Formats: sequence, C-alpha cells, structure tokens
Amino acid sequence: MTLVVASETLPRTQVSGVDDPAVKWQGAFCAYGGHGTTQSSTFVYEIAPGHRLGWHTDATEETQYIISGHGTLHLEDGSTQEVGPGSVFVLPTPLRHDLVNTGTETLRAVAFFAAAMFTQNFDDVMLPPKSHILGTPNREG
Repeated sequence: MTLVVASETLPRTQVSGVDDPAVKWQGAFCAYGGHGTTQSSTFVYEIAPGHRLGWHTDATEETQYIISGHGTLHLEDGSTQEVGPGSVFVLPTPLRHDLVNTGTETLRAVAFFAAAMFTQNFDDVMLPPKSHILGTPNREG
C-alpha cells in the first residue's frame, strides 16, 4: 500500500530551546515506523527568519531537501554551507549540526531519516517535552 500525505495539512508541533530564544521551529512527522513506513521516517519543518533548529546529533543518517527559504548549515568541524530552494544534503551519523534561517522568508524543508524509529540529541533542552531528546513518536518503544 502506498502512503500519500498532504503534508501542508499536518498539525505542526512548535519547538523551542529553553536557554536560547533563537532556537525555534515547527514540524510534523509525515511517516515513521508503524505509521506508513517500515524502514524510514519523513519529517517536514519550518524555521522563521532569524531562528534556527539548534545544535543536535541524529541517531541515524539524514537527508534533507530545502523547499523554500535560505539558510546556513553549520557542521561540528566549524564549516558552513549555504542552502536554498532545491538544496539537498546528507548528514551522516553521528554528525553534530545546526541550520539557521538567514533569509527573509520562512525556510521550509523535508528531512528523510534512514530508520523507522530514531532519536535526536539536542545540546539545549527543548520544549516540548523539556528534554534534550526528540525524535519519532515511536522512539520509546
């Protein structure tokens, strides 16, 4: 059975950092293990101008596609890459990274993860759930 999701209609979870007001974004899982997939996860998200995802490490490889907006991808080695509409980048495990919206419009992207269940470990405590750990809704078993 093929899963088709109208991602623009999914309710977004508002996420923010406890200690850094610039860490602020919203997103929704389109599919993950037991909910449309068996081997992968797909997530759509938006970052408003001047905000960022926050430094974190994913427990699985991640591929991202930028739909709209412009940003700077920061990597743990100190390097940066400018990204914009049509940019695709792969983040191997366990590469610490952050994405900052440097443009004047909302940055919209889709992230594809190579696991049906995974966690993300953020440097900052994130709300919700007031934890360093985010990830797929099924991450706790």
